[in-house]
Amino acid sequence: MLNLFTLPALFLLSVGSLLAQQIPETNRPKPYSFTKGLVALTGSRYGREAIYTDPLAYQLYAGILKQPAEGAVFGKDEQGADIKWIAVTADSLNRLRLRGGFRGNAGAPAGPGVVAGNLRGGIGGGGGYTYLTYPSAKEQVAVLDIKGNSNVYVNGELHMGDVYSMGYMHIPVKLRKGVNELYVRGVMITASLSFPDKPALLSTDDPTLPSIRLGDSNASLQGAVVVVNTSTTPLSGLQLTSKLAGKTQTTSLPIIPALSSRKVAFLFDGSGVNAKGPQPCELTLAQKGKSLDTGTISVEAVPTGASYSQTFVSHIDGSLQYYAVTPQSSATTAPSALFLSVHGAGVEAIGQARAYKPKDWGNLVAATNRRPRGFNWEDWGRLDALEVLAIAQKRFKPDPQHIYLTGHSMGGHGTWFLGATYPDKWAAIAPCAGYPTLKEYGSADGVIPETSSDPLEQMLLRAGNQSDVLKLTSNYKPLGVYVLHGDADRTVPVTYARQMRKLLGESQPDMSYYEYPGGSHWFGDESVDWKPLFDFFKWHRIAVDSAVNDIDFITANPGISSAYRWAAIEQQTQPLLYSRMQLTRRGKTIAGTTSNIALLKLALNAFDAKTPVTITLDGSPAITYTTASSQDTVFLSRENGQWKQAQRSDAAQKGPHRNGTFKDAFNNRMVFVYGTKGTKEENEWNWQKARYDAETWYYRGNGAIDLVADTDFSLAKYTDRGVVLFGNATSNVAWKSLLADCPIQVERNHLRAGDQQWEGDDLGAYFVWPIKGSAVASVAVIGGTGLKGMRAASANQYFAGASGFPDFMIFGLDMVRIGSKGVRMAGFFNNDWKLVPEHAVVNSQKSGTE
Repeated sequence: MLNLFTLPALFLLSVGSLLAQQIPETNRPKPYSFTKGLVALTGSRYGREAIYTDPLAYQLYAGILKQPAEGAVFGKDEQGADIKWIAVTADSLNRLRLRGGFRGNAGAPAGPGVVAGNLRGGIGGGGGYTYLTYPSAKEQVAVLDIKGNSNVYVNGELHMGDVYSMGYMHIPVKLRKGVNELYVRGVMITASLSFPDKPALLSTDDPTLPSIRLGDSNASLQGAVVVVNTSTTPLSGLQLTSKLAGKTQTTSLPIIPALSSRKVAFLFDGSGVNAKGPQPCELTLAQKGKSLDTGTISVEAVPTGASYSQTFVSHIDGSLQYYAVTPQSSATTAPSALFLSVHGAGVEAIGQARAYKPKDWGNLVAATNRRPRGFNWEDWGRLDALEVLAIAQKRFKPDPQHIYLTGHSMGGHGTWFLGATYPDKWAAIAPCAGYPTLKEYGSADGVIPETSSDPLEQMLLRAGNQSDVLKLTSNYKPLGVYVLHGDADRTVPVTYARQMRKLLGESQPDMSYYEYPGGSHWFGDESVDWKPLFDFFKWHRIAVDSAVNDIDFITANPGISSAYRWAAIEQQTQPLLYSRMQLTRRGKTIAGTTSNIALLKLALNAFDAKTPVTITLDGSPAITYTTASSQDTVFLSRENGQWKQAQRSDAAQKGPHRNGTFKDAFNNRMVFVYGTKGTKEENEWNWQKARYDAETWYYRGNGAIDLVADTDFSLAKYTDRGVVLFGNATSNVAWKSLLADCPIQVERNHLRAGDQQWEGDDLGAYFVWPIKGSAVASVAVIGGTGLKGMRAASANQYFAGASGFPDFMIFGLDMVRIGSKGVRMAGFFNNDWKLVPEHAVVNSQKSGTE
C-alpha cells in the first residue's frame, strides 16, 4: 500500500446563482474579483507518482457531478461523514478560505485520514475544491488570474494553476453568455478576471534576462517575455521590437495559438548602456507593422567582477533559460577551478551566485533547475544542471581535474543526487542543509512512496529508482564529501545530515562533516560560502582515468547515468532495477562482478596496441581480447549467465542514448502534436490537454512548446525532435507515421497491448516509443479510447519532480476514483523495444482477456 502526502489542499470557488454578484453593463467590464464561493473538502491525492485520485474530477469526467449549492452533500469522507459545500467569503487580502479553524466537513475538525490517506482510498484525503461562478452578459474573452491553486476547470476546460502564488499565470479564457462555472483546486486562493481590449498582450512580470556586463560588447543579447493571445484565432506574423539606451532590435516571433500564451525570446542591444544599475528596455509587440501592445522591462547592468546572469537556448525545448556567474576575482593564465552551485526551493540562480564572494582560484556558476522551485534537481532540473555545466566548461575552460559541486536545501538534495548520479564529473561535493532523498523529505508535490506489496504498484515505483540516493551511496567513494548543516535547522532537520554521516561513516574514505552551532536553515551567506568547505575543495582533484583502476558504480537507469570512467552499463537485464559493476584493472587483466547488466562496454585505452587483455566476470570463463589500437573498446553481453564478446548495440535498441521511460520523450526540443480527426469533443480534449500541458511546462519549467496540429506534422519537418502525441490512432493522423509498429495500439473504443485487449470508451494510456529513423528522439502518447479515458489522462503528474512513470501504463477512468486498482497494466519494453510478459504486470481483476 502506497502512502501519499498531498499537495496543498484544493478548493472550489462557488458563486452560484444565490452567490453571484451582478456587474454593471459596460462596453468593457471592469476587472472583477471573486469575493464569494463554495468550498468542499472532496478529497484528492496528487503526489510524486503516476497514480492520482480525485473524486470531484472523477464525477466531472463521468458526467455525474451535481451543481454545488451551500449545504449540499458532495459525498462522504473516509470516516463516513458527509462532505458538504460550505460558503466562504474573501478576507481583507481577497483570499477565499475557510475561517475559524474549520478544516473538516459537517463541522468536524480534520483528522489524520483527511490529510494523508493512502493510494487505494476513494473519496478521503485532504484535497478540496472551491466552486466559483461568473455571470457574463455576453460571450467574451477574459484573462483569469488565480493564486494558490493547482489547476482550474473553466466551463469544463482544464488550465494550470499558480500553486506557489507567483502571480504570473495569466490565462485567457472564453466566457459564455450567462453563468460560467469554475472549479478551482487550491487552498486559500485569490481569483479575478480582467477583460482585455487587445488581441494580444505583453506580459512582462516573468522575464528571463541576462545582465549587461559593462565593458563587454552587449550588442546582441537575448531575453524572453510572455505573449498572451486573447483572440480566438492564432496570431502569426508577430514581431517584438526592443529599445534600450537608443538601440533597437526587432525579432520575429513564433505563432501564438488562439486563447493561449507563450514565452518568446527576443534580441536587444545593450551596447549603449554605460552605467550600472537597472536599465529600462521598451518593448513593442506588433503585427504587420501595427502595434498591439507595449511594455517595459528592467535589465540590470553590472560592473566587471560582479555576479551576473547569462541566457542560453536549451536543447530540452528550445526555450531561453539562464544561469548566473560569480566570476573569479583574479585573472590567471592557468586553468582555474569551476564550482557548480545548485540553489534551494524558491531561490533564483542570480541570488544563489550572489551569496558567494568571488574566489581567486575559480569561477562559480549557478544553474536554475528551470525555475526557483522547478524539479528538485531531478528530471529536467538534472538536465538543466548538465546543460549549464557543459556551457561553463566550454566557456571558462576550467582545469578538468578541479570541478566541484555544492548546493543548499533543495540544492543540498541536488548535490547528493547529482553527486551520486555522476561521480566522475566532480572532484568533491558539498551538500549544505540538504536532504538525501524525496522518499523521506518532500515539498508541495509530497514524498515519493517508500514501497508496496502490490506487484503493479511496485512496477510503477520502480520507474523512480534513480531518485533513491540512499541506494547509490557507494558511488560517492571516489569523491571528497563535505557535509555542512546548522544544528538548529527546523526546515531541513540536521537529522538528515546525521543520517548520511552514519550511512557513509564506514564506507566513505574521504568525508568531512560540520554542524554549525545554533545555525538555522539559513544563517547568512556562510550557509553556502563557508571557507572550510572551499578549503576542502582546494585540495581535491579528479584523478585521470589512467590512475583509476578500481570501479564500483550503481545506476538504476542507463538513460540517466550509465558510465563511470572506462566502463559503462549499456543495457540492463531487468529494466530500472539497480545495476552494479565492481571491476578491477591490473596488468593485462580486468576482473570483477556485476549485477543486472545485459551489455557492458569497456574502454581499453589503458592498454597499448596488440595487447592481449584477459577479462573475467562473475566466474564466467575468461575472455581474451587483443587490442588493435590504444583506443579500442570492447562490448560484452551476458546470456544464460555467461559473458561473451558482443557487438555495439544497435541505435534502434535501448541504451544510454534512449532508454525510456515515458518522460524520455519530453526532451530534444519536444513538440506537442494534437489530434484533429476525432469527434468534436475528442478534438477539443486533444487541444485543451496539449494547451494545459504547455501551460504547466511554462509554469514549472519556464518553458515554451510548439503546439502543432496532426495535419501539420511530419517526421521530415521535425527531425530528431521529441514528440508528445495527444489522442489515439482514430483521432490523430500523426499516429501512423510515429506508432504504426508499436505493440500498444489505441483507437476509439479499443486498446491492445501485446496479447492484452480491452474494449470501451473509458481507457486511458501513457506510453513511450522510439521514433523510427532517429537515434535519440521518442514519442510519448497521452490519450485514450474515448472521452472518458482521455479525461482520465488529464492530470500531468509526470511534471512533478522525480515522479515515477514506466514505459507504459494503461488505466481506466475508475483509477481517478479508486487508485491503482483502476490500472489495467504497466511495465517496460525490453532492450529490443518488445513488450514481453516478464517486464509487465497486468491487473488480473481488470484484464480485458478474462
